[in-house]
Amino acid sequence: MRVIFIGPPGAGKGTQAEKMVAKYKLAHLSTGDMLRAARDAKTEIGVEAEKYMSSGQLVPDDVIIGVISERLKQPDCAAGCLLDGFPRTTAQAEALDKMLAENASKLDVVLELRVPDEELYKRLSGRGRADDKPEVIKERLVAYNNQTSPLLDYYGKKGLLKTVDGLGTVDDIFIRIEKILDEYAV
Repeated sequence: MRVIFIGPPGAGKGTQAEKMVAKYKLAHLSTGDMLRAARDAKTEIGVEAEKYMSSGQLVPDDVIIGVISERLKQPDCAAGCLLDGFPRTTAQAEALDKMLAENASKLDVVLELRVPDEELYKRLSGRGRADDKPEVIKERLVAYNNQTSPLLDYYGKKGLLKTVDGLGTVDDIFIRIEKILDEYAV
């Protein structure tokens, strides 16, 4: 099963992704985690990515696509994967379609975790990460809405998009996710 997980910063994607990966035995491809690890390890991509991340901007497509392309070739992705934080733009989605087609595979479903903006601000400001300052939060949500929202259209037209209400307890939200993913589980 190949799943894309879309949602704004603070929607709870990380928490729900852990539960999905455990239940459905998927490789977890979190661009945020991969980029933070590269930044912390001071790799070439990490140093480049930090320039954008520290100001709340999205990392450029070519950097992200390179990271994902290499990761999809790893053996643990053969049985299925959860793409968390990628794609973020229509150009990235098109690049992903091409990567998957080259490997004779396809997406099964695109999950959107939807949470109202006021709830996102409340959640993000309480997290305490360095990139969760109020001005950076605002910039990240604006970037998300401007650049990522067109993906909902893109995948909606392909019939792959399913929206999940991101309000409620962690378990309530996961039950909603399971109802969708159980259809695709082998």
